[in-house]
Amino acid sequence: MPSRHRSFMGTALALLMVAAGASAAQAQQSGAGIPVASAPANVSGDARAPYAWTDLCKRMPAECRVNLNEEERVEMTPKLWKTLVTLNQRINREIEAVTDQEHWGVVDRWDLPEDGKGDCEDYALLKRKRLAETGVPRRAMLITVVIDEENAGHAVLMVRTDRGDFILDNKRNAVLPWSQTGYVYVKRESQLRTGWTSLGGAQTSTVASVR
Repeated sequence: MPSRHRSFMGTALALLMVAAGASAAQAQQSGAGIPVASAPANVSGDARAPYAWTDLCKRMPAECRVNLNEEERVEMTPKLWKTLVTLNQRINREIEAVTDQEHWGVVDRWDLPEDGKGDCEDYALLKRKRLAETGVPRRAMLITVVIDEENAGHAVLMVRTDRGDFILDNKRNAVLPWSQTGYVYVKRESQLRTGWTSLGGAQTSTVASVR
């Protein structure tokens, strides 16, 4: 490509970015390709913990413990973004989806899927464990209960960051801002104590499932 044409294209691109309210330097500093959630998923009071979570806490207390010395939110860096996306995809492939009735012969059981099988909350627990091993603070990663596109209960992992709250989901490989999943948000683990807080049934825009 002639240098004059390259110069023109570069100038045009710079003008477009200025028109959009961002310079190339700003885009690089903010982390190109990382979405931004419009607002945090705010709590609206205490909520009753799922009974299967209570059973999990008896068997595996560390999965429920809250360390108030940890940060409530983690800085969303390009490295962390890549880790979230890669790990979400890997675990979605790694675990075979089975119901608790098929797996354990009970309606609901929360556990780490050590035998390679599990349902939604088991995916979420394993994702949190693996992310914690990379240094992400446990307090910033919350198991969250939602109503999905089939009007059924579903569990996902919410990661709270300085760029908003993001969802790791076994239904899709894409990591989305919480407000773009199409789910109704019911409750999540508390960041202040061992327990759960209500999300007030916040409803978000509907999106197609992305694998």
